[in-house]
Amino acid sequence: MRVKFVLRFCSQSARSSCIDANRHRFSPVSSIGREQQGASTLVLALFVVVILVTAMVGLIFGHKLGYQRGYHSMETETQQALINSEEATKELEDTRLSHKIAINQAATAKQELAISLANVKELSENKQELTVENRQLSQLNELYADIVSSKGGMPLQVLGAHIKPLPENAFEYMFDVGMLASDGASKRLTPTLTLLNDDDFVEVPLEYPVDTIEGIVRIRGRFIMPSSFKPLQVKLSLKADGQEVEQIYDWKLGARVDNMPLSLLDLPEVDDSPIKP
Repeated sequence: MRVKFVLRFCSQSARSSCIDANRHRFSPVSSIGREQQGASTLVLALFVVVILVTAMVGLIFGHKLGYQRGYHSMETETQQALINSEEATKELEDTRLSHKIAINQAATAKQELAISLANVKELSENKQELTVENRQLSQLNELYADIVSSKGGMPLQVLGAHIKPLPENAFEYMFDVGMLASDGASKRLTPTLTLLNDDDFVEVPLEYPVDTIEGIVRIRGRFIMPSSFKPLQVKLSLKADGQEVEQIYDWKLGARVDNMPLSLLDLPEVDDSPIKP
């Protein structure tokens, strides 16, 4: 089956009519395309605007966030710097105070050292003076002893006596005895101490016995009183170079005194000082 296409030729006036007819026929399709193209352009423009706005908002927010973080970090660093500065200032003040205290302590130590040296010097001078005085007294005593010996010597005698009570029913005795032989030599001395009452007596063993005498000797010691014995008198007997001396003293020499130590352990050593008359 054959199909034939027949071309229809129109005149110029008729061609114009045909063209107009064709344009009128296809005009709705072209209008729809143009509307779709405009909508796509609008959507694209809106998308670009949204992207730009989002970018600007992100940029502004990021800038603000970064500024806040930077400001907070700077504020923290500033506060830490202030704290460090205050601590350094306090440490400097403490160092200055310690230095000042050390200077004062050094000055005090220096002053104490100077005082100690002055005291040592004074003690040394006093010791030297005492040494010289002791030598002078020794020379004077020797001179007096020679004079006394040349005149027959000094007889055996008691120069001083004293008994004082102690804790735990103890007593301390002190006797100063003098004798100088005509030949100036030392002589053997035998002292005896006896406690007496109306019916009985008790001989006291001497704690520090004296064997010889040449000039002045000091008889010192302590004893415990028997619990059942109440003395009324105390007798000191001396023998030396053929001489015998007895001195009897009332027991009132051993009267109690106030402010007595509680124990013998609290007592100092026996006093060796000369007895005051």
